[in-house]
Amino acid sequence: MNIANKITVIRIILIPIFMFFMLMNISYNMEIALIIFLIASLTDKLDGYFARKYNLITDLGKFLDPLADKLLVTAAFLIFIELGKIKAWIVFIILAREFAVTGLRGIAANRNIVIAASNYGKLKTVMQIITLVILFLDNYPFSLINMPMDIICIYITLIITIASGLDYFIKYFKALDKNNKNNN
Repeated sequence: MNIANKITVIRIILIPIFMFFMLMNISYNMEIALIIFLIASLTDKLDGYFARKYNLITDLGKFLDPLADKLLVTAAFLIFIELGKIKAWIVFIILAREFAVTGLRGIAANRNIVIAASNYGKLKTVMQIITLVILFLDNYPFSLINMPMDIICIYITLIITIASGLDYFIKYFKALDKNNKNNN
């Protein structure tokens, strides 16, 4: 197992650890959980850096990296449902998009169609992380000025998540149409 894949595995291992701290009723539990969450989030850039720089891209990495990302974000969103900080229907839409796009990319791969990560997808990931960080901080410092930045970010994340999902489906159907025209 190469260094990039080891870093991805570390991200997966950090997930139950930050979940544990989120749910513990101890001093500074959310701050500790946030630090672990941020470290786990940053390992995504680190494993990608090593994979590209040292040509360590493997099938295992292609599978584990997006899985680790989805598990990390899903775990945080699900706990925030339990803590009453986000509505379940919003998280359902976010997760449904993740499943749909993952399935679509699998179907595309079987048809030799590559759907590269889009800017919408990258923006979606950044917004999800920002939203989760604000939820970890219980809307601080925005709560000091009575600004519901947590709610604003949740809805921006929802809109970008839907838009990025639609973008993947549009790209897939365009590529499929192009392949069908080339084969005829």
